[in-house]
Amino acid sequence: MDENFMAEAVELSIKGMLNNEGGPFGAVVVKNGEIVGKGNNKVTSTFDPTAHAEVVAIRDACKNLNTFQLDDCIIYTSCEPCPMCLGAIYWARPKAVYYGCTKQDAANINFDDAFIYKELKAPMTKRKIPFKQLGRENALKAFQLWSKKQDKNLY
Repeated sequence: MDENFMAEAVELSIKGMLNNEGGPFGAVVVKNGEIVGKGNNKVTSTFDPTAHAEVVAIRDACKNLNTFQLDDCIIYTSCEPCPMCLGAIYWARPKAVYYGCTKQDAANINFDDAFIYKELKAPMTKRKIPFKQLGRENALKAFQLWSKKQDKNLY
């Protein structure tokens, strides 16, 4: 059964790529043996750098399940997730992820995330894109209100 779901993710990656929607990546989200979310890379066709296959599939599954977490779901993705997708996966909290190609396989066709992994390890002052803190006192107001909010939905 796992192979069938992976085959669907791969098929989405090929179809999306051939339709010029984005790079060769696809993903499906499965719950109780049924696909509840699908996605393929749509970065170039939607002008959205976050429209990676896993993110698109997570958004689709969450919409279809009417939830913001994917408890008891499994994500099948045609390639080992990039740092952004990895973060999205951890926020979605599925019970497992299966991947086809490795990040090295992706690097071999010029999808290399090594730069981002290096940036994550670098101190803020040494990153290629400057990060500067601004207006912390004002920004803290929202956090202070959140900490007092009685009807918040924790996640």
